[in-house]
Amino acid sequence: MRVRGWWCTLVLVIDDFAKEYLHSDLREIREVMLRKLDGLSEYDVRRPLTSTGTNLLGLVKHLSVTEARYFGEVFDRPFPEPVPRWDDLGQRGTDMWATEHETREDITDRYRRVWEYADATIAALAVDSPGHVPWWPRPDVMLFNVLVHVLTETSRHAGHADVLREQLDGEVEMNADGTARDAALWEKRRAEVERAAGAAAGPSR
Repeated sequence: MRVRGWWCTLVLVIDDFAKEYLHSDLREIREVMLRKLDGLSEYDVRRPLTSTGTNLLGLVKHLSVTEARYFGEVFDRPFPEPVPRWDDLGQRGTDMWATEHETREDITDRYRRVWEYADATIAALAVDSPGHVPWWPRPDVMLFNVLVHVLTETSRHAGHADVLREQLDGEVEMNADGTARDAALWEKRRAEVERAAGAAAGPSR
């Protein structure tokens, strides 16, 4: 019994560590997403910057829907505000851009409300708590699966946001101490990459 009790305690410690580790990373990357909007005009946060229409404010709107679904209905804790049904084909893609009637504050404030709701779900449930994702091929999941998925999704879109913001005004993430990174350093890096690409392609490029 003593060995069994020790083992159970170890499993609980590992589970708690895994949940907090994933949750901490998610909280951090959410803030990164919102920082990408700072200092930009209404037009620039909304305008399509790829052939498929990807835009900064739309990414934030999409992630609010993502978290509302995954930390809401998946665990039978539906978010108290309207969320497009996952199986409504007519609504598909509308969470990826902001209409002229939606303000930046509407979308960012909603994202923060979703954070609070998602955080309450994460705090209330054990990492192995069961959930159901009807749009997944293997729909029976645990909180662990959903945490990993949402963190991955948010990180992926944060990478998109990095590129979009750099494309708009050259802004990149700050150093850890809050200072701006040296523009001359980036120009030197870009020249090195261009030189290597040209050398690899040869005279036929």
